[in-house]
Amino acid sequence: MLMRTDPFRELDRLAQQVLGTAARPAAMPMDAWQEDGDFVVAFDLPGVDVDSVDLNVERNVLTVRAERRDPTQPDVELVASERPRGVFSRQLILGDTLDTDKIKAGYDQGVLTLRIPVAQQAKPRKIEIQTQQGGMQQINA
Repeated sequence: MLMRTDPFRELDRLAQQVLGTAARPAAMPMDAWQEDGDFVVAFDLPGVDVDSVDLNVERNVLTVRAERRDPTQPDVELVASERPRGVFSRQLILGDTLDTDKIKAGYDQGVLTLRIPVAQQAKPRKIEIQTQQGGMQQINA
């Protein structure tokens, strides 16, 4: 049998339930960084079946939805239930400098990783400037 004796943990769990985070978990922790010309976003989704993950891009809004199902059978009595279940959803507003047509997604060990390439027109390039003498100079833009 499982015994819990930490009253502060119980108070914290109760506060989460009152605020709605346990019933409707909003937490889908993520990290984001730039690497090799891509914008990379990693979402923590432990215990989520990859078939329940849904990715959509509409204009410049990326929506990630995932569901963590209840692992127990209907006739099982739970002794403790602290892991959030249900549907998780998160939206990211992507900049116009990203190429949303070429997003790549991978799922490994509970981490969903998206690689979004920076659009070609947003990358730095050289611009040639003509002088009155007819010569050309290059300036970084």
